[in-house]
Amino acid sequence: MEKRITTPLTDEVISDLRAGDKVLITGYLYTARDAAHKRMVEAIEKGEKPPIELEGQIIYYVGPTPPREGQVIGSAGPTTAIRMDRYVEPLLQLGLKGMIGKGYRSPEVRELLKKYRAVYFAAVGGVAVLLQKHIKSSEMIAYEDLGTEAIRRLYVEDFPVIVANDIYGGDIFEEGKRKFAHKGG
Repeated sequence: MEKRITTPLTDEVISDLRAGDKVLITGYLYTARDAAHKRMVEAIEKGEKPPIELEGQIIYYVGPTPPREGQVIGSAGPTTAIRMDRYVEPLLQLGLKGMIGKGYRSPEVRELLKKYRAVYFAAVGGVAVLLQKHIKSSEMIAYEDLGTEAIRRLYVEDFPVIVANDIYGGDIFEEGKRKFAHKGG
């Protein structure tokens, strides 16, 4: 069974999510990759406000390609999440509640998710065209000079993800390793 959630996320919604849950997200997501994260965190460290209000929001680690004629957005598959790990805490401190990417997170980030009550969602890599169909609008928000790595606001409907890390320490990647090891791998 899939859980349906809408953005912005609340603590109540977050507390109901468990690692392994299949989730369909409807609402606004913000895109940001390495360069945008670096710039946002540098601004925060200087005492400036980031270009987006982070409270209750989800950041999707994606650098979408330019859209073809008639498309809202180009290919929009997730990028490797661990590359953003060094930038996570300042964003969580400002109320970020979710991140979407592919692959596992560091033990430090998993602890930060528990501390700040946020979740990490995994999107399936390699199916960018399928994910693109759930994106209904795209609006440039900040750092346009970064090209595909600029911050965009996407409106999504039933965007499919899996809870990879929850606020209780659940981790689908660690669980998968244990199951595989138990079966004699």
